[in-house]
Amino acid sequence: MTGMDTQEHQIDLGHLMAFDPLHHFPSPPTSREELVKECLQKGTVLVQLIADALFNLPSTEDIDGPLVKLPPPMTRLPREKHLPKPKPPTKWELFAKAKGIKNRKKDKIVYDEQTGTWKRRHGYDRVNDDKDIPIIEAKMTDEPGEDPFVKRQAEKKKRVEKHEKNRLQNLKQAAKVGALPSHIQLAATALPITGTQAAPKKASKNELQDIASMAAAATASGGKFDKKLVGEKPEKHKGKYRKFLPVVEGTGIGSQEKQQTEKVLNRLISKNSHEILNVDKAINMYNVKKEKKRKNQRGKDSSTSSKLKPKKQLQKKSLKKGGSSKKGKSK
Repeated sequence: MTGMDTQEHQIDLGHLMAFDPLHHFPSPPTSREELVKECLQKGTVLVQLIADALFNLPSTEDIDGPLVKLPPPMTRLPREKHLPKPKPPTKWELFAKAKGIKNRKKDKIVYDEQTGTWKRRHGYDRVNDDKDIPIIEAKMTDEPGEDPFVKRQAEKKKRVEKHEKNRLQNLKQAAKVGALPSHIQLAATALPITGTQAAPKKASKNELQDIASMAAAATASGGKFDKKLVGEKPEKHKGKYRKFLPVVEGTGIGSQEKQQTEKVLNRLISKNSHEILNVDKAINMYNVKKEKKRKNQRGKDSSTSSKLKPKKQLQKKSLKKGGSSKKGKSK
């Protein structure tokens, strides 16, 4: 069975879908939170039914676990996009229909008499390629002095342009009906054939000057040693100029240097120097250094006293030994 009907729910395992056609709210939800809560509760029940139905299907063992084959779907889901519209006939199709011309299938490979080989009808290394023609017979209508090879290239270029124009015209007609091909449907707004693209905006004079200045300053020297074009104006200085005080002392701007130096010296030598000097921090640093020095001095004194003590004991022991020997001698 592709679909399963329970007492209240319908399950379509082909789409892994379950729904309740008879579901209704006992009372309309008063808030969005209440609606979300009820939907989550109902969704939990439906997902559990799908899981139970999957475990009831016949399974095969695999390295990754049991595998089940889903039945074909039963529910017909709607299309995501609308049905494609039929393309309008092109000019050639209308002309062929009016004249009764029918398309006949042509062979892709054709015998080339010039080279004596079989070649493609179209594309690279095709039959009757202009590059393989060494001699072109002159005609009575040819103008004297005209190069026939250049003429053939110009005619080919005109044919290509004509075909491209016809192709764009056909796309324009299809766009009016809404039957553009799928591969260019997303880019239809960017195509000039649809008529939706706005005319390109011309750059103003100021914009062109800005772009030219940016390009000129894109060199290693910042455009300083590059040759200027005819009519090109020097680049504008966008930043601020650095101002230096004059060297010669004067009454106006020249006296500013003296004022600045006096201001710095007054701040250093003034009585209110504690504003720029942290006195508490300096006192703490002095006390810490003094305490460290005192501890080091105590350690040195203790080490010297400990070194001297063993020597005194040795002297006492040696004196005792010497005294006993003297007593023995006296006896």
